[in-house]
Amino acid sequence: MALVVAQEVPTSSIMAVPHGPAAVGQARHRMREDLRISGVPDSVIDDAVLILSELLSNAYRHGRPLSPENGDRDGEKDGGIRAAWRVDKHGRLTVEVTDGGGPTRPLPATPSVTARGGRGLNIISALSQDWGVRDASGEVTVWAALSARGGFATRLDLAPEMAFSDMDELA
Repeated sequence: MALVVAQEVPTSSIMAVPHGPAAVGQARHRMREDLRISGVPDSVIDDAVLILSELLSNAYRHGRPLSPENGDRDGEKDGGIRAAWRVDKHGRLTVEVTDGGGPTRPLPATPSVTARGGRGLNIISALSQDWGVRDASGEVTVWAALSARGGFATRLDLAPEMAFSDMDELA
């Protein structure tokens, strides 16, 4: 049996992602490495990486890039998308993707059996304990939260006294 020494979890990771599908792999790789270094269990990392992939794919498909004047943080001068994740002191892993908004608000769909898409938010809902959407200043952020400890967690395990708007400090 190997002894695993837990390292301190970084407060947050923020990544500017170019608006387009080519950068999804880079974001997944960076998240996987950040969470692995932080001692998050592999099963949780797998779920978080899938959530990130779905959120980024939805942002590219349905959202606009961040405007250059709103997106000049962390190298987003060309109007990309912002991905962020963090594990808080209560063991809650929150994943967020922010884009420049789109013509519709993100809502789960009910695709037909033969539909080629439309399942992303349903996947996110199944993998996370909670998720939601924030609109602010022309930006739309879709977030999902899950337990970074692994195993099944209820919403009470995710420290309900803490507002998900805590991620606003990352922006």
